[in-house]
Amino acid sequence: MRSICFYFQVHQPFRLRTYRFFDIGKNQYYFDEYYNRTIMRRIAEKSYLPMNELLMELIEEYGAQFRISLSFSGIAIEQMEVYAPEVLDSFKKLIATGQVEVLGETYAHSLSALKDMTEFKKQISSHIEKIQKTFGVSPVTFRNTELIYSDEIGAQVADMGFSLMLTEGAKHVLGWKSPNYMYANAINPKLKVLLRNFRLSDDISLRFSQQNWSEWPLTTEKFVGWLNEINPKEEVVNIFMDYETFGEYQWAGSGIFDFMKVLPAAILSKTDLKFATPGQLVHTLQPVSAIHVPYPISWTDEERDLTAWMGNNMQNEALERLYDLTSKVQHIHDEELLRDWNYLQASDHFYFMSTKWFSDGGLHAHFNHYPSPYEAYINYMNVLADFSIRVENQSAGFLERSEELLEKGIKLGKELGKSAIKGLEKTRKSVQDTLKKGEETVQPIFEDLLNMSNVKLKQLLRELETDDLVVALKEAGDELRNKVMPNLTVKTRKAVEEASSKIEKVTRQQVKKVRKTIDNKMHQLFG
Repeated sequence: MRSICFYFQVHQPFRLRTYRFFDIGKNQYYFDEYYNRTIMRRIAEKSYLPMNELLMELIEEYGAQFRISLSFSGIAIEQMEVYAPEVLDSFKKLIATGQVEVLGETYAHSLSALKDMTEFKKQISSHIEKIQKTFGVSPVTFRNTELIYSDEIGAQVADMGFSLMLTEGAKHVLGWKSPNYMYANAINPKLKVLLRNFRLSDDISLRFSQQNWSEWPLTTEKFVGWLNEINPKEEVVNIFMDYETFGEYQWAGSGIFDFMKVLPAAILSKTDLKFATPGQLVHTLQPVSAIHVPYPISWTDEERDLTAWMGNNMQNEALERLYDLTSKVQHIHDEELLRDWNYLQASDHFYFMSTKWFSDGGLHAHFNHYPSPYEAYINYMNVLADFSIRVENQSAGFLERSEELLEKGIKLGKELGKSAIKGLEKTRKSVQDTLKKGEETVQPIFEDLLNMSNVKLKQLLRELETDDLVVALKEAGDELRNKVMPNLTVKTRKAVEEASSKIEKVTRQQVKKVRKTIDNKMHQLFG
């Protein structure tokens, strides 16, 4: 019997807030609470909840005939616990049906398999515990971060007791072979390996709504036709993709939910394929051969390699500095520090530093809050400098090395700060010129905006200059700042925060000028 295997990845990182050089040693809060909550709530409403509801309907309709598999990073579960508990509840209901397999992975969605095998195994163990506690099941199949795999990584996974691992059906690895079979690890053949059919997977996850694609629109009839064109001797078709494909990458208006709603019926009635999970396939399929992967592969970009996270000096420097701390962190028991250690390992931080042009870059741009990879690097390294001091502070001999560490931190910050300071110099100079004539402080301004709707406020803010925003917000109260700042774009908010930190006072003259500008804009926009 031939099978089709659907696997979906659920992951979101804890994104960093703007963290300046001057915060090093003074501020230990690294993460953007507002932005992380906003992203999780948006995805919950657009993707997770409607897709979970659809899958539950399909399970209720088809019973044991319809099965899927999911994986959750530990930090994604943590975000759902805090920001979207109803999403976590809906996932629990899906898994409780017995038709959904939960896969194992690294807790932090990290690149630890490439840098430190001890940390890699520790994260897998932590993830197993989290899955058992959250969903009441134990993973038997493993998928590494971004489906990263090599012969050596596979052998290590086998040593941890897994009998099956998922990875990419990369062309440069397979050559003439097909991804539609079960394979085995080249070092330890006890580990079976399932390969992603990247063409059929990407037809849904990447190309579904691309109107310039020669096969657009993608219908269930067309997709099922492609399935039927596969050699009948090939045993399994593996469709692996991000769960956010549904409703986020491919919006609801594209028809993606309608497509998935009727796809199972079309597959069951018009092909000889049956739905199966990896955990089932490991018992029913035998490897046709070993797959030799001496160098790591992944499911990202055309090359299916590691250059999305390790393709430039910035990424490699950041990774090296992070994992240089591993041996010290392993002897620390401070819960907050260990939490930050996990969050800082998420592969997304290094992806944001990439200078490559990706074929799927448009999808990841959904969640990249940095204006450029250079700013992503500077921000991350500022955070890492402070985190390193905290680690050293809890390590033996810190007092003896404190002066040396401080000097290193200052040197690193200065080096990283050169690029950031240069980029902000023009804005800072302009603001200083605006404020240079007076020192008289005034009461908060901008109060009229408190009662304005967010839609109108965003429209107004887009029309204002950064200089004016700095002056207007400098002496504003918390209530007003909390109203205005979340409605700025990420880039503008960062520019305002950076420039504002350089200004100590504003005068009535500057406020009057800014208020007049705002009044004129409000009149032009809203009458």
